[in-house]
Amino acid sequence: MAWKPPSPRVQDLIRQCAQIVLNPRQEWLDEFDSAVLAASPAIASDPELAGAVVRSNHANLFFWGTANVRDPGAPVPPNTGPEPLSIARELVRRGVSAFPLDAYRVGEGVAWRRLMEIAFDLTSDPGELHEMLDVCSQSISAFVDATLAGIAAQIDLERDDLTRGTHAERRETVALLLEGAPIPRQRAEARLGHALTGTHTAAVIWSEDPAGDLSGLDRAAEAFGQDCGDPRPLSVLASTATRWVWAAGGADIQHGFLALTRVAAEWDGVRIAIGPPSDGLDGFRRSHFDAITTQQMMARLHSTQQIARFADVELVALATVDPDRAAEFVSRNLGELETADLELHETVRVFVDEQCNASRAAARLYLHRNTLLRRLVRADELLPRPLTENSVAVAVALDVHRWHGIRTG
Repeated sequence: MAWKPPSPRVQDLIRQCAQIVLNPRQEWLDEFDSAVLAASPAIASDPELAGAVVRSNHANLFFWGTANVRDPGAPVPPNTGPEPLSIARELVRRGVSAFPLDAYRVGEGVAWRRLMEIAFDLTSDPGELHEMLDVCSQSISAFVDATLAGIAAQIDLERDDLTRGTHAERRETVALLLEGAPIPRQRAEARLGHALTGTHTAAVIWSEDPAGDLSGLDRAAEAFGQDCGDPRPLSVLASTATRWVWAAGGADIQHGFLALTRVAAEWDGVRIAIGPPSDGLDGFRRSHFDAITTQQMMARLHSTQQIARFADVELVALATVDPDRAAEFVSRNLGELETADLELHETVRVFVDEQCNASRAAARLYLHRNTLLRRLVRADELLPRPLTENSVAVAVALDVHRWHGIRTG
């Protein structure tokens, strides 16, 4: 059907509405992002994919708003810019064939509800409202449908491109190994150029800025291998800005990831989640899945830490599967200690870790024993219950709080 422009008055209203959309309040964007990510837990648990979806939805808002400021009420072409199409790339590199429509449909619903609120603020005339909402409803629906169709087409192109490279064979082989498929070990080792016997330590290395310089990911993978005693670790491109890495060995990593820490300090956007050393093909899988669990915990808690080891966060990962319940647990067991300074937190944590032995804790913290005891008295004044009556729960709560990215004190 030929496009029939809205009346001049409704065109003016749509332009005003679009101008408001182009300058949204932060709380509106927060509500928008939260609803979109809640619709797809699989996306929300993957920090890189979650960031790409949020950027794509923001770009779509801006694209639709800009088009309607320029020509209000006119059909809006699909957004085929870098943000929406990056979603296709990320999905294909993860081996995901079905596009997560829910995330976009929920975003469409939230944007539509906000647009209706704007419309009712702009006019109370029933005729104008009817015409304006009818035009905008059709416009948004057609725009989202066309954009999704463009992304679907890009997924096909990305898949064709990916399957022509050697990366496809390595990625496919790793996927088969992780799924427990009966692929012969010798064949898998030949494809990967990596022995599957002995001890393996896995890491997930990713960047929070997939559009930036990603060379830090490869440097981090090399440094991880160096710390594990493997000069040629297996590195697989899991997505544009994520590497799955396996290093042979891991006997010396208890002394710290020195090379990896140096590289991480040079590249602020690089994040690293590390699994425990484990043996054989089962260890190859187990260490990777533990690294993935660590990455998901870091994303779930918005952790600001650059490097996390599964061995250090296993209990926190289990305790924070439900973030809201975890936050309640922390507040209930820490009370006013939750907002105390980090020095007091560390004193209590080390004291409990040393089985409530003041002498050992003081030595570990390089403190005089009396100084330690004064701090513990202060902690007891802030805690809802004395530390001696609730030491395990307090220690867990402090650990959860330590890994959380948002500090309230």
